[in-house]
Amino acid sequence: MENKRGACLVCGKPLVYYENAREMECSICHKIFENNVSCEDDHYVCDDCHSKRGIEVIEEMCRGSQSRNPITLMQEIMENPYIYMHGPEHHVLVGAAILTAFRNCGGNLDYEWAMTEMVRRGKEVPGGICGFWGCCGAAVSTGIAYSILKKATPLSGKSWGQSNLMTARALESIGSISGPRCCKRDSFLAVVTAAKVIREEFGVELEIPEKISCTFDRENEQCIRRICPFYTQRA
Repeated sequence: MENKRGACLVCGKPLVYYENAREMECSICHKIFENNVSCEDDHYVCDDCHSKRGIEVIEEMCRGSQSRNPITLMQEIMENPYIYMHGPEHHVLVGAAILTAFRNCGGNLDYEWAMTEMVRRGKEVPGGICGFWGCCGAAVSTGIAYSILKKATPLSGKSWGQSNLMTARALESIGSISGPRCCKRDSFLAVVTAAKVIREEFGVELEIPEKISCTFDRENEQCIRRICPFYTQRA
């Protein structure tokens, strides 16, 4: 739905969020969906069309990366023009960066299977759920990654609970900052939290920068600036 500045992919105008879902036609694939957001000119782009190229970029860059640092890996991927300021591609990006860094740090992982599952599951997490469901997709992505690492299922015992606690801890970190949403800020918070859990549960130390500096504030019309722990004032 949104371009690099968080506006409409079709015309560049601001987005409008509705309390009640309405029937809309995707401006790209022309399928009909019920949704809560369009631009001021009623353009709507479905999650699949919005994130398709971005997810391809995520897969390609993660599979070829030797980075042990999921934050710097995400920042590199976020610079790609198909990773928009906000959007459901982040629901794959967070978990993919975690799994890639876990592999590169020596974690025991069937990486090809893990990445295939991460993409499949992450694509199912809708855009906008941070506000409409009260459950940010960046946090859900950490839970997906954790459940993959533990091979948890709905019938699992301890790992079922651990996967939910992973998501809960990421949500607490994200929610404590307050809104409005920022997919960059929320992704950074989710990964930092996940790295702590992975160290505790797996004994694998993902490399996390001492200071994370966001370079996307000028692209985010709703940036909360100094309230954000990653905001860096620039001339």
